[in-house]
Amino acid sequence: MMKNFGNSPPHNSNNHQTPNHIRERHHRKHGLLCALPWRFSLRGYGFCMAALFLFCFGSLCYQLNGGAPRILLDIRQYLGESTYLNDHGPPAQRVLPFPSQVVYNRVGKCGSRTVVILLRLLAEKHKFNLVSSDIHNKTRLMKQEQVDLVKNISKIPQPFLYTRHVHFMNFTRFRIEQPVYINIIRDPINRFLSNYFFRRFGDWRGEQNHLIRTPGMKDDERYLDINVCILENYPECSNPRVFYIIPYFCGQHPKCRDPGVWALERAKQNVLENYLLVGILEELEDVLLMLERLLPHYFSGVLDIYKSPEYRKMGNLTGTVRKHTPTLEALQVLYHRMRYEYEFYDFIRDQFHLMKKKIGLRSTSHPPAYPPDFLRELALRTPEPLDEDEELDSDLEDANSWLVHP
Repeated sequence: MMKNFGNSPPHNSNNHQTPNHIRERHHRKHGLLCALPWRFSLRGYGFCMAALFLFCFGSLCYQLNGGAPRILLDIRQYLGESTYLNDHGPPAQRVLPFPSQVVYNRVGKCGSRTVVILLRLLAEKHKFNLVSSDIHNKTRLMKQEQVDLVKNISKIPQPFLYTRHVHFMNFTRFRIEQPVYINIIRDPINRFLSNYFFRRFGDWRGEQNHLIRTPGMKDDERYLDINVCILENYPECSNPRVFYIIPYFCGQHPKCRDPGVWALERAKQNVLENYLLVGILEELEDVLLMLERLLPHYFSGVLDIYKSPEYRKMGNLTGTVRKHTPTLEALQVLYHRMRYEYEFYDFIRDQFHLMKKKIGLRSTSHPPAYPPDFLRELALRTPEPLDEDEELDSDLEDANSWLVHP
């Protein structure tokens, strides 16, 4: 018990502390916290949040693009290339969220010039790389030639569309990622007739262009009546020369050149496993519409271009001149020689109509140009071709050399 030695009564010292004493003790207690800059103005707070947002947005862009933004790489190069590329290598290739590798191994005289004209316009519009080969008479390749071509195609900056007259190639055979394949075919007899007269007389682009394309063709061959060619079994109008469409889908195997069931079935299998779409020229507008839906980054707006007056003016120049239809007898013989080609054509047409139905596209299909009932397929035995050295595939020639895109 404490004693009170004074005359005044006891009292609590806390009750008599001055305001200065209270502030001093409060400052001592919170001195450490007060040393930190906790007080911000509203403007400073907004600036911090904006900086955080920009940082997050920039990081997101960095990840979506698979590497640093271009401006950062430019700044790094400006400040000094130092050892960045040595340490890290080139920036990772952008992974695109849609098919970025497309191969159109176009079949000769199946509307390929029409499609290539459209592709040139679309490539400029959608900024994809279009590479159209100027090699038209070498569709069958040796193994090393296949390796070289596959590697060259795979090095094209993505997204790209590569087009050439070449038989199907399996990229995975060479341990390279398989691209998306597309193609268009047409009625086999119509394709044959178009090619026969085009080689001799060209198209509406110029009256003399056929002389430039086939300068070595003699007049007796140039003006050979097509009925004589078919009925007298000239090499150009006989197998294996008329066995033309199937090898484009069968591939590079030697047996793909032999007319028969093996090549037919392998071509069907490759279509089902490796082709996104194989359309038919008789329904070209539907083909373009399907391509627009399946590959919008390449073909968006293609129908508008196709129907435009400017394109129509260019497209009309690709029609073959002096083309006429052979006699019924010649058609019957030709149809029998092309029976495998027609079986494949019917298969493609059915697959195309099935795909249109799945997508919900109303079919505007047309009946075949030469139905079996009309041709009354005969039990004909096609004789062997005349003894003559097999020519190079000059009938593969097309008029796309003027549409080459580097």
